[in-house]
Order: sequence, then structure tokens, then C-alpha cells
Amino acid sequence: MDLDRKLAMARASAFVGRETERMVLDRVMSGEKDAPLVTYIHGPGGIGKSSLLRYSRQGAERAGRRVVNIDARFLDADIRRFEEASYLAVSEPGTALLIDSFEHCQSLEPWLRDTFMLKLADGACVVLASRVAPEAEWSLDPGWRQLFSVLSLPPLDANQSQALLAARGVPESRREAVSAFAGGSPLALSLAATAPTAAANVNKPWEPTGDVLTTLVERLVGDLPSKAHQRALDVVAQAYTTRESLLRSVLGDEDTTTLFSWLRQLPYIEATSEGLHPHDAVRATLEADLRWRDPERYEDIRVRVSAAGLQAVRSAHENDAQLRAGEWMFLFRNQDSTDDLYDWREHPHIEDVPLQPRDIADVLRMAHDEEGPISAGAVAHWVHRQPQAFRVYRYAGSSVPVAFMAMLRLEASQPEDRAKDPIMNALWNHVEASAPLGPGEHLGIRRFAVQAGNHQHPSPLMDVVSRRAIAEEMRTHKRAMTFTVFTDAAMWREHLANAGMYEIAAVDVGEQVQHIFGRDWRREPVEQWVKNVARAEVMAAAALADPSPVSDEGRDRLSQDTLEEAVNEALRTWHTPRAFATSILLDSRLVPHNSANPVTDLRNAITTALNAIQTDPAGVKAHEALVATYISASRTHRAAARWLGVPYGTYRRHLALAKKRLAERLLNPKTHS
Repeated sequence: MDLDRKLAMARASAFVGRETERMVLDRVMSGEKDAPLVTYIHGPGGIGKSSLLRYSRQGAERAGRRVVNIDARFLDADIRRFEEASYLAVSEPGTALLIDSFEHCQSLEPWLRDTFMLKLADGACVVLASRVAPEAEWSLDPGWRQLFSVLSLPPLDANQSQALLAARGVPESRREAVSAFAGGSPLALSLAATAPTAAANVNKPWEPTGDVLTTLVERLVGDLPSKAHQRALDVVAQAYTTRESLLRSVLGDEDTTTLFSWLRQLPYIEATSEGLHPHDAVRATLEADLRWRDPERYEDIRVRVSAAGLQAVRSAHENDAQLRAGEWMFLFRNQDSTDDLYDWREHPHIEDVPLQPRDIADVLRMAHDEEGPISAGAVAHWVHRQPQAFRVYRYAGSSVPVAFMAMLRLEASQPEDRAKDPIMNALWNHVEASAPLGPGEHLGIRRFAVQAGNHQHPSPLMDVVSRRAIAEEMRTHKRAMTFTVFTDAAMWREHLANAGMYEIAAVDVGEQVQHIFGRDWRREPVEQWVKNVARAEVMAAAALADPSPVSDEGRDRLSQDTLEEAVNEALRTWHTPRAFATSILLDSRLVPHNSANPVTDLRNAITTALNAIQTDPAGVKAHEALVATYISASRTHRAAARWLGVPYGTYRRHLALAKKRLAERLLNPKTHS
């Protein structure tokens, strides 16, 4: 058996999917009466066009056709060279002309259609593969419409991707991660399948190697005209939808009009009514390549895209604000281990509408069934007091509410509120003890989020509630503090901590314990928060870059002096991700062994212990001093004292007490439980 036949057999055995496209090509090569004369295959690099051309060649040979293979990269778009290379298709009947990389000769398309094709020998057929879609004239011409077929190649689906990886011998434990990265691109799947698995880090999540990324960028994207074009692609890879306004916000002085026009012409960019979307494999490759190649640039782009997303939410029409908020949330889809708690995608089958009088009975019933009579009484109070704060959710086509939420706006403590809603006592006690509202300020509380039969468990309904709450926070002015209430604190605590919201109180509401989480926007304004939260993924990635296994025994050996010094260093580097990611506390018992996200776990351990020091008025003031100095912002001691409005000596005593109590809780958590 010659080498050519061996290669053909190996390729055929590894071919996965494309059944519809192969049926069309089989009809062409077998010469069926109604088969097209010209078949035009198009799609982005690495999507499988060349594989289908090889499949066409095998079919042509089985049918006894002569085959002419042309690689258009080497023709320089020259008509004379094209005619020389394709001579047999004009002179010998039944020849199969297969043209790969036709995008390099795309300028010849009108000549090919109007002149060359008319010279083809009897029974000849043509199959072209290009990254660029065909001109509309093929289908507009009544003559060609019957003789021309377009095969636009989509990504492989999940089952086909899994099958390809299995055929390449990829272990089942790696297939899901590889498939998620590749986005259905056969090239990305194949290259990722060849990447070796690091034996020393079998528990580390799979990531593409630098060699794989370099090859993918070369094959999927190719050479770029300039650094400005590279920067534009970096933005497209991060943003869910890229509009010219977003590109301008991120790139500043660049010629964004020209760059946007260039982007929308790329074969791996889809232009929709909302903006530009890259194909999944291209997005994943560009994002991973930039993170590997230039982490600082990667972080800078994330921060800029996040800030631009805030402006998009604020400038959107009220009806579009949630859609823009969902696009902003896309940026954080892989940030932490709580990704399964929400889905940033749209849920068009769910209607989000203001509360109407006819909905009140259903709302009270849901509150009673899910949270009990006391909570239902609180709902009744707030429905009367702030009906405009309530939103009702129902499935499209149905008039029956299936969930509701309330985003209350409060400017001062009211005795009636405290009497009717048990949450209000704990909430206002915290506000008055830690940071009273100033003139013109107000607080917001997402007081209720109830879905029938599923309460606050993750679901599309809770996704829509979350998006509305985020959009409101971004669009509301002069909000001093924000709070939210959950019954299952264990489920939501890490997710909320990653968003900067920490538990301030747990309240008995009938037979349930409801947990209040909150944040102070005066210490970290929304504009700064969207930038800080965008840095979180880079910070976590830095911590995971070179993990060193530590025995459980070794994780307990930090002395009190060492721990106190390490905690102080962690506080000082709280807003410096790379420095924080080198903390020796990452190898302590504060972080679970084999943690998937040790940096986040360490932050959670510190903030949980810090919140727990508020056992008395002195602890509350100590907590306030430490948060003002290190957590909400990085301030000098004197600046923090001025911010808190206390004498410098008093501030120092509060801060020293906070550090002492924090270290004690971290060193001996069980004695304080």
C-alpha cells in the first residue's frame, strides 16, 4: 500500500461529522443528474474545509474521475497561472477541480463565474473552499442558481466534538475541558488532543499549551495588518458583543471606524443586529493566547471592557438595560467555582413585568409557601409601602406569576418597617453602627427573590432576577449601600464574596434563617468596582500557574507570629493581585487542599473571619477601620482616619484591635465558633 493511500485511509477513519455536506459531495462526484456543477464550501480557518476537499478527492477517484488539486495560496491571484493549473478541467471530460484556500484568489471570483466556468469540459465539476462567503451574484443569476451549491460549515456540536477527541485517544477526564475550549473547531480539537498532559499536575484543570495557542492563532487568524488590528481583536475576544462604541471606549484614540469595518469583514466574525461576535474557537484561542503571552495586557483589556460595559448599561434604554447587563456578566463566566449558580445568557421565554394589583394574591401565596407566614406578612407590608419596587416573572404566553422580587429603596429607618419586617432591625442596626447614611443618600436592598417550588435555587428565573438587580445597581445614582437577602447562605456565600458582598447578619424569620449580605458603595464606587472585579480572573490564574502540593500536616505549621505577619502582608497586597497570589497563606489550612481556586478561598477565609470580629461595639469599629484601610480601598493610615472621621490615635487603636482579632480567628477558628 503506497503512502498516499495510507494517509487517505487514516484521514477517513478520523473524519467526524459533516454528514449533510458529505452527502452533497457524494452526489456531485457520482454525477447525479441534479447535482450542482459548482460547490462552494466556506467557513473560518480550522473548521474542516480542507478535510472535505480531501473527502471529495476520494469520492472523485472512486468514481473514476481525474482530479486536479489547486492550492490558491500559490497562484498570486493571477489568471494565467490559474488557467495553467486547471488546464485538465477544461480539456478532459469528467474532471474534478478542487480549489483550496480560494480566499487568496477571491478577486478572481467574477472572472471565474462569468468566464472560466463556461469553458469547463463536459461532466466536469468544481469544489471551492474559502474563508470568505461567495458573492451574491451566484444565487441572483437564474442560470447559476440551479448549478451552484453553498456549504457553510458550522462548528461541530458537543457530541461530534467528544467523538473526535475519543478517536484521537484523549482521556475522558480531559474531553469536556478540551471541548469547551475548542468551541467545535476541528483544528482546535485536534491540536489540543496532541498536547501532553503534565503528569505532575493531574488535578490541575486542562489548559492549552503555548505551542498549541501559537499554532491556532496562526491557522485560525493568520497575519494581521498592524498592532492596532491585534488590539481590536483582543477586545472582540473579551466582549460578548462588540459595537463600534465599545471599541472606541476601550481603544481610545485608535481609528475605530476603520477597525470596526475591518472586523466585520473577517470570516470568523459574525455580524448581527446587536454587534460583532467571534466564532467560539477564535474567541477562546485569542483570549487564552493573550492571557499566556501578555498577562498585563490581558488584564488591561478586561478592565477596559468591564468599564465600557458599565457605560453601556447606563446609556441603554430601560428595556435594553438587562440585556446589556447580561453582556457585562459574560466577562465573568469563568471567574470562579460558582459559575453554575447563574447563566449570563438571555432567557426570552421569561417575562419580567411590574407588579399589578391582580398579581398580589399570587405573590403573597408564593411568599407564604416558600418562606412562611412571617415573610408573607413582610411582603404584604412592602407591597403596600413600595409597590413600584416589585417585579413579577411569568413564562411567555402565561398569565400566572411563577416568581417575584423586590428591590427596595430606603432613606431612613421607620418604626413600622422594623415592626413588620424582621430583617429591617438587623439591617438598620448595622447601618447605624457602621456607616450611617448622609444627606441625600439612600440604600437599596434586594429584599425578596422567590420562585414557586424552587425558592432561591439557581434557575433561569433567578438569572433574570440577578440581571435586573445588577442593572439597577449600575444605573442608580447616590446609592450609598446595597444589601441582598438569601436563605441558603452556604450556596451563595462564595459567589457573593466574589462580587464584593459579605454577610452582615443572620435573622430568624419564622422557621427560616435569612442572611443579609451587603456592601458600601461609598468605599468602592460602582465605577471602581467594575474595574476591580475584572481583575479577579487574572489574579486566580496567577495563583494556579505553579501550584506546589503541600501535605495536610505541613499546612498547619504556621506559628502565630508567622501567621500575623502573613495576614498583614495579605491585607497590604489586597488590591495587588500578583503580590496577593504569592501569599504563604495559600499553603496554609485556610485554603482547602486541592482547592480549585485557592486565591478566592483565601480571600473568603479572611473576609469571613473579619466579618466575625463584630461581636461587640468595639469589634464593629475595629472592623470598620480595617475595611477602610485595606479592603474597600488601599489607603494610608492617616487617609483612612480622615475617611472615617475619627482622631488618628483612636483609629490606630481600632486598627490594632482588628488585626489582633482577625489573626486570632484565623489561627484558632474553632475556639470562636
